[in-house]
Amino acid sequence: MRKVKKRLKMSKFERLVYIFTLVMVLITPFALVFSQATLSEINFEVEKVKKQITTQEKKNTSLTMKINELASLEKIQEVAKEQGLSYNNNNIRTVTEDTSSVEDSAE
Repeated sequence: MRKVKKRLKMSKFERLVYIFTLVMVLITPFALVFSQATLSEINFEVEKVKKQITTQEKKNTSLTMKINELASLEKIQEVAKEQGLSYNNNNIRTVTEDTSSVEDSAE
């Protein structure tokens, strides 16, 4: 006697499910590697931008300190003496705002 192989018939839906599963199994590793590579590249760019921000913040702090140094009273007096100017306390006027006169004029 001869053995007859029985071939199971699959419906179109079953074939579609098997093909879809096979494609997903083959594509998933490539998608994972691609997404990890993209994430790594983005992280590298973020770190580079953070480094630039830190460098710029240090420059800003340094420039702020320099501005404060140049705007100090001693430096101003030194520059005034070099230019032949003198410091006269009588020429300094203090401006104060009287809030009662402002309220009276508004009414």
